[in-house]
Amino acid sequence: MAGGGGGGGGGGGGGGGGAPKVDELQPHPAKDQLAGIDYCITSPPPWPEAILLGFQHYLVMLGTTVIIPSMLVPMMGGSNADKAKVIQTLLFVAGINTLCQTTFGSRLPAVIGGSYAFILPTVSIIGSSRNQSILDNHDRFRHTMRGIQGALIVASALQIILGFSGLWAVVVRYLSPLSAVPLVTLVALGLYELGFPGVGKCIEIGLPQLIALVFFSQYGRHIKTRKKPLFERFAIIIAVAIVWAYAHILTVGGAYKHTHPKTQAHCRTDRSGLVGSAKWISVPYPFQWGGPVFDGGQSFAMMAAAFVSLVESTGTFYAVSRFASATPPPPSIISRGIGWQGIGILLDGLFGTGNGSTVSVENAGLLGLTRVGSRRVLQISAGFMIFFSVLGKFGAIFASIPAPIVAAVYCLLFGYVAGGGLSFLQFCNLNSFRTKFILGFSLFLGLSVPQYFNEFTVSSGHGPVHTHGRWFNDIINVIFSSPPLVAGMVALFLDSTLHMGEASTRKDRGYHWWDKFRSFKTDPRSEEFYALPFNLTKFFPSV
Repeated sequence: MAGGGGGGGGGGGGGGGGAPKVDELQPHPAKDQLAGIDYCITSPPPWPEAILLGFQHYLVMLGTTVIIPSMLVPMMGGSNADKAKVIQTLLFVAGINTLCQTTFGSRLPAVIGGSYAFILPTVSIIGSSRNQSILDNHDRFRHTMRGIQGALIVASALQIILGFSGLWAVVVRYLSPLSAVPLVTLVALGLYELGFPGVGKCIEIGLPQLIALVFFSQYGRHIKTRKKPLFERFAIIIAVAIVWAYAHILTVGGAYKHTHPKTQAHCRTDRSGLVGSAKWISVPYPFQWGGPVFDGGQSFAMMAAAFVSLVESTGTFYAVSRFASATPPPPSIISRGIGWQGIGILLDGLFGTGNGSTVSVENAGLLGLTRVGSRRVLQISAGFMIFFSVLGKFGAIFASIPAPIVAAVYCLLFGYVAGGGLSFLQFCNLNSFRTKFILGFSLFLGLSVPQYFNEFTVSSGHGPVHTHGRWFNDIINVIFSSPPLVAGMVALFLDSTLHMGEASTRKDRGYHWWDKFRSFKTDPRSEEFYALPFNLTKFFPSV
């Protein structure tokens, strides 16, 4: 009987299952490249699919492209026609910058678009006494735009110098998987205010959009046509088309006739003012608002925003490389990408977009959603940006998608990027108290410190730092209002100084996993993913 009981342990043993296999007890192995990606950075999908995916990336980047000018242009005294022109300009320059970044910069499938980091110094320029003293709205708009242009042109030098000189690569070499986790994660989670709060502004449109996105992308992934995951891969296009049509039916049906003006602005599909104001054909050109105006204080404040953008883009580059199934980018590649982003900010200043540039977080999330990390898809998307920026009326139609629909898209895509950041924990020792402290403390301060700065600004009308030097105030307030920058600084400092004398520290922080990626030449895959085209690596070698 004893022998039978022992044997029954495999089959019954009191109704319990058999002993688990040894393989089942092993943790999931850490992987340099993300598995399950259908098309990696160097493997483009068929042309019809690539074009549709490129259009989907264009739709996703429109959110930030429309939101930022819609917020800033009225404050500058601009009309709907001015707003439409600024959006077209921002879209045009984003297309050029994305092409440059994917071809000559980091070579990662990253969209370079508008940045929220530049809003605070831009608002400071708008509120300066020199601009507010101009009574005519149109003159005030043009003069303010010229001041923003001058500040952006000067600020671009920061990223150009740090990037192309290789100085930023020196900083990035100190990053370990542990210190990268708070940076990458809060690049997405730090934008939480753009998510469900935006959905709630018109819940009858935003919530159905969110539900449709989750259904098509997650539960519909097994529905395939010709062995292609149609609903998963094109979930954004399908869900946006359905809910946008539903919102239009509510609009023309008179559902918002007697509602509050704010509700109408958020819910109606005919309230953007872009379609009627945009020109049929308009090609943006440098200094279209006039020559730039330079001011030392404003330029320094804008340089602080450029530094924030630099740090945030570094985190997003790591997320993009993960979702593109590439190896972690060597520091020299990150630095090269930052240099080209600096050129992008210079173009922002020359053309007059009213905003700086950064790597689009939402488009990074879309790589994870579609499981397509192809570089060609993003280059096609850049073509759509340029095309629709020139054909203003057609571009304005897509740009008039109600904001709650865009906010629902953000909820999904920012979540993917946050998950991508947390995935770097696979290289760390999570049973180490050092790891727990650095991770938890940096994440908490990364959310708590910017929240303090934001709440103080809302209640007092100015940031916690409020001296007679307005430019100094802007610099400090811009830096400490960025969740990824605060979290990244805290994590990098602690990870580089805490218990460094202990033998286990290097392994606990996962630093040894990235040793082979700290130089361009130590891993052969770096050549495959990040080498410049046209044999340019021979003339511009990466180290």
